[in-house]
Amino acid sequence: MAITASQVKELRDKTGSGMMDCKKALVEADGNLDKAIEILRKKGASVAAKRAERDVNEGVILTKVLDNGTTGVILEINCETDFVANSDDFVNFANFVLDALIANKPANIDELIEAEFDGKKVSTELTNIVGKIGEKIEISRFSLTTISDATFVDYNHAGSKLGVLLQVENTAGVDSEKLVSTFKDIAMQTAAMAPLYLIKEEVSAEVIEKEKDIYKEVLRKEGKPEQMLDKIAEGKINKFFKEVCLIEQSYVKDNSKSVNDVIADFNKENSSSVKLTAFYRYHVVDENK
Repeated sequence: MAITASQVKELRDKTGSGMMDCKKALVEADGNLDKAIEILRKKGASVAAKRAERDVNEGVILTKVLDNGTTGVILEINCETDFVANSDDFVNFANFVLDALIANKPANIDELIEAEFDGKKVSTELTNIVGKIGEKIEISRFSLTTISDATFVDYNHAGSKLGVLLQVENTAGVDSEKLVSTFKDIAMQTAAMAPLYLIKEEVSAEVIEKEKDIYKEVLRKEGKPEQMLDKIAEGKINKFFKEVCLIEQSYVKDNSKSVNDVIADFNKENSSSVKLTAFYRYHVVDENK
């Protein structure tokens, strides 16, 4: 049967698929709109299966703070190419997933994929966009946390490839504008300096011993006396903490202070006892994610 332009437009409006894909689906479905939609969805599932083994090294990081600062959200969604990551279709899908995440508060990725928002299921929308774009798309990771006496502070670097979410507790009664201003700078430092830990107590004994062994081996090759190796290695471990622990890092806006000093100064100036208790740093090219 002949397929009209209005039928193609209606199917495209409902699915977002390309004009030729819509026309082919309508021809295969003998003009039946519902059947054509099903054909396009199956095509999306087929494309997803074919692309399953592809690498997804591009994408976006989305962050959001809501509920007067007591809820913080960070989400990573990946695709294969930067071209797709910057497309309206991908960005709209990512924002839809963020909305579904906030509305449903799932415990894990599997629950998020099965969630619904605004009458649409995430899994269905994922299949549809894969079929439309032709790339593998993956909802990779997220964190959604609500704490009644906390304030979450976020930072999203230009291009949305790198995002940070800080969890600051004991903030009841603290001037939120001053707090966000101070911790926004710390969030930017977190993005730039890529700490691995918040505090040195989080670094495992195994990691510390491994670092000491490396330092001592280097010192031996430099000809340092064996009896001095442990003492020198201890000093290098303290330097290591200042590199990999956010609280111990030198503050980038004033390297005479540590990040911990900046927080202590804030508390002194504001008669408060706020504490940075966690950070989330997502980067789409992070090999350790």
